Amino acid sequence: MQFNFDSTEPLYLQVADQLEEAIFLNSFQEGEQVPSTTEISKQFHINPATVLKGMNILVDSGFLEKKRGLGMFVTTGANDKIRTKRQDEFYADFVSNLVSEAKKLSLPETAIIEMVKRAYEQA
Repeated sequence: MQFNFDSTEPLYLQVADQLEEAIFLNSFQEGEQVPSTTEISKQFHINPATVLKGMNILVDSGFLEKKRGLGMFVTTGANDKIRTKRQDEFYADFVSNLVSEAKKLSLPETAIIEMVKRAYEQA
């Protein structure tokens, strides 16, 4: 994990984002324990309350679960939930904006599809 202490994004959101990314990339498997609040706070010199606030976002999202006396664990289905969340965000952030701009440019649907295919071939 790497944190940008000069960023305008709060540290607790950076903690949540980076743990979510690690789960999505299978750095932490379903059912596996993630590092404790204390471990993360000591390693990266972040206040434990800040780390906990970020972890609680993932608990509220259903990606992590607290096991009293044991720590935080990746929930079953967390990877699929994250994928679905990211697909929804992708649609909202990119696809709907793409279609809106295409309509302003009077581009037909078929032209957009061809552009997307061309971009896939070049990637």
